[in-house]
Amino acid sequence: MEEEKKIKKPRGIARLIPDKCIACGARCQASCPKDAIEMNDKGEPIINVEKCIGCRKCVKVCPADALEMYYTPEEQRILAEIAARAKGTADKELSIDEAATLAEIKEYRGVWVFVEHTGGEPAVVSWELLGAGAALAMTLDVELCSVVIGDKVEGLCQESFAYGASRVYLIDDPVFHHYRTEPYYKAVCYLADKYKPEIILVGATGLGRDLAGAVATKLSTGLTADCTGLATDDRGFLLQTRPAFGGNIMATILTERTRPQMATVRPHVMPLPERDASRKGEIVRESIQLSEEAIATKVLQVIEDIRKGWECIDLGEAEVIVSGGRGMGSWENFVMLQKLADELNGVVGCSRAVVEAGWMPAERQVGQTGKTVRPKLYIACGISGAIQHLVGMQGSDIIIAINQDRKAPIFEVATYGIVGDVFQIVPAIINRIKELRARGQVVTYKDV
Repeated sequence: MEEEKKIKKPRGIARLIPDKCIACGARCQASCPKDAIEMNDKGEPIINVEKCIGCRKCVKVCPADALEMYYTPEEQRILAEIAARAKGTADKELSIDEAATLAEIKEYRGVWVFVEHTGGEPAVVSWELLGAGAALAMTLDVELCSVVIGDKVEGLCQESFAYGASRVYLIDDPVFHHYRTEPYYKAVCYLADKYKPEIILVGATGLGRDLAGAVATKLSTGLTADCTGLATDDRGFLLQTRPAFGGNIMATILTERTRPQMATVRPHVMPLPERDASRKGEIVRESIQLSEEAIATKVLQVIEDIRKGWECIDLGEAEVIVSGGRGMGSWENFVMLQKLADELNGVVGCSRAVVEAGWMPAERQVGQTGKTVRPKLYIACGISGAIQHLVGMQGSDIIIAINQDRKAPIFEVATYGIVGDVFQIVPAIINRIKELRARGQVVTYKDV
């Protein structure tokens, strides 16, 4: 069959809708990349049609919907044809706005993952997202790419290939030695404007949340934070699932009218894909004109975290976690959980109720508003199992739940459930481990 001829999408020009401008403060003028907008004495935009490139940025930022895209009748016909091909519904009548939106969306292709790192040391969540991105790219029949930005970080390109990327967009420059919002978001936006990915995934870390918000704002697109599930529908839209209303329901969010579709995902929510060092790919080297003098924020000193012991152990990296909930009664009873964790070379976690009661610090919290964990063994003691908590630990390999209420929701996700008094069961487990060790047996979490 002869390949369908590609039609070039008309860009149109922006124009003002009479009597709708609210003189918001020249947002449209600030968003225009070609200086095609001047403001009159009333604070209304005057658009230079010779300079306008039809990028739609002014239309997207207008809070009063006072700007629209104008297309000639011939351009309208072309838009309708492009939209019908993209949607597969040539018999359905579409408005000009719908046709223009669908035609614009069709220009974006590919799944991108931002590779987070600190001093060249990558964050594991980046490789987890490459695994999730590979599934999306396969469904959409597009390329999986990663974005690496930093100073002397070309080594991360090969790591990206090892975890599934087929192409890496690399910006390597001393100005990116330390993470700062301004240079990093400008670099990502530059790449996105030039290569037009349909999906950008970022880790929901402190750095990732900061960067993703700035990028989404600059690109005037949607961003769904702290996703726990990613999929696509039959139209190719990204289905972004996350807890909502305090973790009481799971919401699935779509970005229908703008691109790229952006989502952040917490560490350890997605499984880590298998690493294959033999994989190769293409490195696209880019540069952006950005001097150190032009950046307002300066890094004067980097101070290492000097906390010691269990305080500095990241819950997300632990293989064994013993968590306590409101059923533990008081903070003194967490000493018992610490003893069990010590016997299993694990760490102690807790539910939100425990943090709110002041029994444990916030960095020990597991759940939607705490840490997301994927340990090999998770022991839930006196935790009822609200969805807010389940979201953060249901990916654990083995879950042992101890609770007096046999109808507690925690048992629905537990591998093994024990109905009984936690103050009798936990000491019994500790004593059993000590007995086995006294006989010379090596005890691991598998023996619990």
